[in-house]
Amino acid sequence: MNVVEVYDKLHAMPEIGFQEFKTSAYLAEELEKMGYSVQRNIGGTGVVGTYATGNPGPVVGVRADMDALKHMVNGEVVGIHSCGHDAHCAMVLCAAADIIKTVKKGTVKIIFQPAEELLTGALSMIEDGLLDEMDIIYGVHVRPVQDIPDGTAAPGVYHASTSFLDVNIYGKTAHGARPHLGVNTIDAAALAVLAVNSIRTNPVIPSSIKVTGIHAGGAASNAIPDKTTMILDVRSQTNASMADIQEKIKVAINNAVASVGATAEITVRDVIIPAAELDDALTDELAEVIKDVLGADKLKPRLPNPGGEDFHFFPIKNPKVKTAYFGLGTGATPGLHDPNMCLNKHSLQNGVEIIKEIYKRKLG
Repeated sequence: MNVVEVYDKLHAMPEIGFQEFKTSAYLAEELEKMGYSVQRNIGGTGVVGTYATGNPGPVVGVRADMDALKHMVNGEVVGIHSCGHDAHCAMVLCAAADIIKTVKKGTVKIIFQPAEELLTGALSMIEDGLLDEMDIIYGVHVRPVQDIPDGTAAPGVYHASTSFLDVNIYGKTAHGARPHLGVNTIDAAALAVLAVNSIRTNPVIPSSIKVTGIHAGGAASNAIPDKTTMILDVRSQTNASMADIQEKIKVAINNAVASVGATAEITVRDVIIPAAELDDALTDELAEVIKDVLGADKLKPRLPNPGGEDFHFFPIKNPKVKTAYFGLGTGATPGLHDPNMCLNKHSLQNGVEIIKEIYKRKLG
């Protein structure tokens, strides 16, 4: 099975989260041809291929995300594989073809997950029992040129915890000629933005807090607005720091708006993406695999990443499950989530070989 050909096939059928019907059907059929027992529609459109050797050993899974992103092109919303999920599926599928022939103990799980871009696909598969038998899960993501060079690999990608906060600020409307009779929520929002930007966090732990949306005012240009809404994007490299930052945000905003007589209602959206809690021993083993497969000069350091990834729900939802997640340099440019993103398709074979070697060491 040729990884470039598989990549080209998947790249030509981009499907957004929970609508990966053609993608999942193709992957499931290929796994069945290889000899895997296949479960379809796990967590929506998810696919799990299982091969049990019958000999004692751990249950080891490797996960690839399937979904494409929405982009506006020539006034039309279209799906485009601009984050490399087609590459992940191609690498995992091609590795699976050899893994089933070489493992001697334990159980192999090949996991194709929907809706990573919606950050809910992993949770949906977990709810359908994905983790019930799992011991170890590996993940992989192609890296852009800004992270590591083409042909290299990092043994760990440490995504940040990500959360979004919705803020409603309430004041009192009045005529623009008599502003002293009202409470202007735009003034309150301006103070809230300054307060949020003044929050101090532990400088050792990377984090960011930013306002990404504000809406205020109405049809009348001479009316003091009595409501303003704000959206905050918050990221932190650890889960404990995320909890601390959220409390500081609430205090900062409430005190800021109160200074002009307004009140605030702050809501943290339901899904908070956890920061990576990768297993150190597995990550160290991955470093050795990368050195053996690609060469010591191709091994890059562990890679902190401010992006969010729902892969990291796996150990949070079931602490007995150990995880490792490596980054593969593929020369992706100009960057992930750019509709024109392209990569070196031939470098995907490096990922195939790394995944195969992982299974050789764990279940060989």
